Amino acid sequence: MIPSAPTLSAAFLLHRRDYSNSSLLVECFTEQQGRFPAVVKGAKGRGKSASGLLQPFVPLLIGWSGRGEVKTLTHYEAAERLFQLSGKALFCGFYLNELLMRLLQRNDPHERLFHIYRRLLIQLAENGIDEAVLRYFELDMLHELGYGIPLTMEHTQGKPVEADKWYQFVQDHGVIECPAENEHAIRGQTLLSLESRTLCGSGEQREARNLLRAALGFYLGDKPLKSRELFRHAHRARD
Repeated sequence: MIPSAPTLSAAFLLHRRDYSNSSLLVECFTEQQGRFPAVVKGAKGRGKSASGLLQPFVPLLIGWSGRGEVKTLTHYEAAERLFQLSGKALFCGFYLNELLMRLLQRNDPHERLFHIYRRLLIQLAENGIDEAVLRYFELDMLHELGYGIPLTMEHTQGKPVEADKWYQFVQDHGVIECPAENEHAIRGQTLLSLESRTLCGSGEQREARNLLRAALGFYLGDKPLKSRELFRHAHRARD
């Protein structure tokens, strides 16, 4: 009887570290099963080919076994070419992976988010960083996790957001109208542009970044993101 081929799932590795003398402990983000940890036994003894595949930003097809929280990776192969990230785009990739590691619950599937993440990696590899697209990913991620921000409706009075007015983001409520001099004030036009995926100009980019950093920060907690610190150190070193 010919054994059946293993059932494989599209995946990326968000993180990896050494485990025992010859194995790796990896954090998988899969299309249909979400995020989970897995051991790759003997990976460090299989040469450069294994090491080259088992790293972040490589599109994989993987198979695994085990009923516990930590699975055993039984099969892995390249699904397509490696997404080559360098410079700022590489730090951005680390940032995306850290967000997924910190905010995704284990074994909680997010198929749409998986494909959004994959498309953003392709864009980072081919075109470098686009600040607007990064904001859209953050917004999509919040929505996929059930933390979506209503950007087009003012919370207090339930009126549509107007482009020429100013608003403040309030956690668990959304946006409320505020004076322009408020230190957290965001132009209505920025909110509408973020919702319609049409951010443009440094002002809108800055306001959108501050808004999403505040929204994400609530769920990330007080522990700082390592990827932001790495980027700051690298930027100082170049200066």
